[in-house]
Amino acid sequence: MIKVVILGAGNVGIHLYQSFKLTPEVDVIQLFSRNPSRLDFIGNTTEVISDYEQLAEADIYILSVRDSAITEVAQNLKASKALVVHTSGSVAMEDLSMLDNFGIFYPLQTFSKNKEVNFSEIPLCIEANSEENLIKLKELGSLISTKVFEVNSEQRRALHLSAVIVNNFTNHLFTLAADYCNENELPFDILRPLIQETFEKIQDLPPYDAQTGPALRNDINTIETHLQMLNEDRQKIYKTLTDSIQKTHGKKL
Repeated sequence: MIKVVILGAGNVGIHLYQSFKLTPEVDVIQLFSRNPSRLDFIGNTTEVISDYEQLAEADIYILSVRDSAITEVAQNLKASKALVVHTSGSVAMEDLSMLDNFGIFYPLQTFSKNKEVNFSEIPLCIEANSEENLIKLKELGSLISTKVFEVNSEQRRALHLSAVIVNNFTNHLFTLAADYCNENELPFDILRPLIQETFEKIQDLPPYDAQTGPALRNDINTIETHLQMLNEDRQKIYKTLTDSIQKTHGKKL
């Protein structure tokens, strides 16, 4: 049985907790939050604490807090010889180097509070300061995911940036499209089959080969028409993306 304490009550921490609770080999003995009321839904199934002095002994402490708080929280675990990991995609493992045993346990996924996820399909990126600790993280990760990868800090930062582009930026473009549909009294649902096909296509094709549209075709008339339909802020985004597509594919306006 692997004894785990999760520090942090954000989306990542809660989803990890829920996944571990379904795993007989893992015992989440405590959840730490500076605002315990956020964890009222847990009831009496797991001890919730808000004082570092109350931390129980565990095999692994998982810091699932905002990036800027990782070092501060880790300082409170300096006396522990247990393995301490954080879940950030962009913070270096060496930010935990004040500890004896430390590493990374980064789930590459977008988490929303009320949206369930299948952790078995989520890539888990791990890194550790020793082979022994790496083995521990492989064991823990393999209990909840079929996709555990050894990724160093430099690679993880690159992966996190790539994830921001494909997830956060893409979702923002969906938001802009939804707003534009709404302004023209169109339901966003009309676009859902296109969105679905776009994502299904890159399951079989490299994104480069899946590219379509007026920028790829160098369709100047359509591009100019679109620009005239947009306000200044949206024009900037449209122009930037059009220029990027054409540079990528070797075309110019």
